[in-house]
Amino acid sequence: MELCLEGKTALVIASSQGLGKAIAKQLVLEGANVMITSRNEEKLQEVEKELRSLHKGSVAYVPADITKKEDIQRLVAKTVEEYGTIDLLVNNAGGPPAGTFETMTDEEWYKAFELNLLSYIRIIRAALPYLKQNGGKIVNIASSSIKEPIPGLLLSNTFRTGIVGLTKTLAAEFAPYNILINTVAPGRIATERVAFLDKLNAEKFGITKEEMETRMKSTIPLGRYGTPEEFAKVVTFLLSDANSYMTGQSFLVDGGMVKSI
Repeated sequence: MELCLEGKTALVIASSQGLGKAIAKQLVLEGANVMITSRNEEKLQEVEKELRSLHKGSVAYVPADITKKEDIQRLVAKTVEEYGTIDLLVNNAGGPPAGTFETMTDEEWYKAFELNLLSYIRIIRAALPYLKQNGGKIVNIASSSIKEPIPGLLLSNTFRTGIVGLTKTLAAEFAPYNILINTVAPGRIATERVAFLDKLNAEKFGITKEEMETRMKSTIPLGRYGTPEEFAKVVTFLLSDANSYMTGQSFLVDGGMVKSI
């Protein structure tokens, strides 16, 4: 199967670690030009060096805080300045704080909205003129909570499902421009975020982190956490020419964990 990603330009958000980094790496391996970004310039420098050592596609970075409109505009402008256009966009963001309805303040709600939903809207808006030039692909990263709410993650449960509504609506609006947009939702993927959540839950139940991991793995039919690389391959397929007729859809990468239909 030919993915035909060589020479395509991809902007991958929140790509200095975790899922974003894995996606950026897979795209570079396929020969794409990849712009990586996060707030941490030191980490970006390390990732850029690592990806350049693959001797495949091209990679550059721009530090940016995606909760700031001016940073998003600068990021898109720098990507176009570096590579001429944007063909592929991966929206991604770290998870908001854990908590319940009675513990969440207005400020925490606003911050989660800016990070986990408004940032996606702003980035798509800024990149759209370039995606429209030759048609393009957008993947919005969400969470398995789009199908089954996760206890204690109220903010994520709320705004990740908003991503699904955004994606489904834009699929129809963007179809005339040959822009395909989909949502991909990770389950228990072995990232720093999941390790942190396992630690929090372990403390809540008074058990060790290892015991918590064992409990969580027992809920997954495949019996293990996924790897960032496995997740990245699904996203890369959706961004590639191999995907030419799927848009507005939500895909779970969860080892069969979510039981809903």
